[in-house]
Amino acid sequence: MTPYHPTLKLNDRHDMPGFGFGVWRIDNRETAQAVTAAIDIGYRLIDTAAMYGNEAGVGEAVRGASVPREALFIATKLWNDSHGYDNALRAFDASMERLKLDRLDLFMIHWPVSNLDRYVETWRALIRLRDEGRTASIGVCNFSAAQLQRLADETDVLPAVNQVELHPHLQQAALRAFHAQHGIATQAWAPLGKGRLLEDKTLRGIAAKHGKSPAQVILRWHLENGIIAIPKSINPDRMRENFHTPDVELDAEDLSRIAALDSLDGRAVPNPQTLPG
Repeated sequence: MTPYHPTLKLNDRHDMPGFGFGVWRIDNRETAQAVTAAIDIGYRLIDTAAMYGNEAGVGEAVRGASVPREALFIATKLWNDSHGYDNALRAFDASMERLKLDRLDLFMIHWPVSNLDRYVETWRALIRLRDEGRTASIGVCNFSAAQLQRLADETDVLPAVNQVELHPHLQQAALRAFHAQHGIATQAWAPLGKGRLLEDKTLRGIAAKHGKSPAQVILRWHLENGIIAIPKSINPDRMRENFHTPDVELDAEDLSRIAALDSLDGRAVPNPQTLPG
């Protein structure tokens, strides 16, 4: 039986799968095979980026997929060296050339690159791409609430999605509240804390209680909170295990114990607001 995964209605009225497959750090030569396996397992959201160097492999898998193109949701991202209006338009064209797809479901700004301070004009380019129908939805990654508000104030358009580091050790409650207030979908990269959370004693205890894996408990926590998770694995057994997270039933005690794991220093990578371009 295929597990039920939620579908989210974005603020632009498009639908987005509430669970997906990430391809960060998968070599392009392995990407088509990995994405094909993910699609055959049941994943419908595939998340890539120009910086990952594997858009071509994603596109190959999508074109040869066992399901129709309209059943899939493909997202990619603009890299830091492509900020600016014209640069962003060219970056989109380059991504689509590598993907070799007729349309995109979601195009995102990968990082705000605060020191360049060009993310607003970059965002205007994404608005144009959306309005021209070249991508269905537009979003951002690693933006703060203040940066999201600035986009709204200066362009009157809020992102449909903000993809950020988010997991039980970094639960981002204030940012998620801002998203909820403004209809922005929350997507988590590193939903397993880059693997560190798999050794957490609390999470392992909850997993043992339910006869599930720590990864399944963590991913189920994301689903319980309406967070779109995009775990990555090239191991088919692990991919299937991750996909079956809806089979886990967390109770109130489990959720309370996970809530207590939140930490101000729980990041797996540095704060994106401190990273240079």
